[in-house]
Amino acid sequence: MSIKKFKPITPGRRNMTVAGFEEITQSKPYKPLTVFLKNNAGRGSSGKISVRHRGGGHKRLYRKIDFKHDKLNIKAKVASIEYDPNRSAYIMLVNYKDGEKRYHLAPNGIKVGSEIITAPKTKIVKGNRLMIGSIPPGFNVFNIELLPGVGGSLVRSAGASAQVVSTDSSKYVQIKLPSGEIRMVSKECYATIGIVSNTEHNNITIGKAGRTRWMRKRPEVRGKAMNPVDHPHGGGEGGCSIGLKYPKTPWGKHALGTKTRRRKASDKMIVKRRTK
Repeated sequence: MSIKKFKPITPGRRNMTVAGFEEITQSKPYKPLTVFLKNNAGRGSSGKISVRHRGGGHKRLYRKIDFKHDKLNIKAKVASIEYDPNRSAYIMLVNYKDGEKRYHLAPNGIKVGSEIITAPKTKIVKGNRLMIGSIPPGFNVFNIELLPGVGGSLVRSAGASAQVVSTDSSKYVQIKLPSGEIRMVSKECYATIGIVSNTEHNNITIGKAGRTRWMRKRPEVRGKAMNPVDHPHGGGEGGCSIGLKYPKTPWGKHALGTKTRRRKASDKMIVKRRTK
């Protein structure tokens, strides 16, 4: 993958970069696997904003991605590699031998015409999906299940990969996640071999505010720039400090250094946390 730069003919173009898209082989999605989703702009089921600074942006069609890969022992051929506006990774359309078509997350470096398969135990080849207990230590994996049969929920963003660390336990495999956390996962869970495509995604420079708005991100305003009625950091004359013992959220809670994770039953599966 390459990154494309522009001539600095305008201030917005001066530092702006985009993906080269050399891997993309199809521009339009396969229509039966798309659906229109309403933009709820950071609102929860009650209609209230739960995540601020969301809204607007370009219209999108959602591609139905198969994260489960529940068609076992049936070979599939990669028909096309496509761009997906709903995620940072590229996706691939695969044709199964029984005639069904599905979208999968594309591993880095896979080509059109490559054959992949999902099976409890199969060859360690890029794009193949198998039980984690069948993968030797040292291999990179992505789209990892946390519970057997639920579907992949970990390591799905562009350029991400986890590493199988140890398979010594009778029931569990130790996996090192991109954050550095080492976690135990059941040997019956499935994972895909390889690294998620679009590895240069983090090196792209947005370049201008308008491009961020296309991505459904609205402007953020510093608490210092607000009035006291709107934020604990607000008020004061000129560029003064926030004048508090510690930074606060708009609702008066600690903004930095506070643990937000609640106690979960799955905490016992964490061997080593990502924090030092």
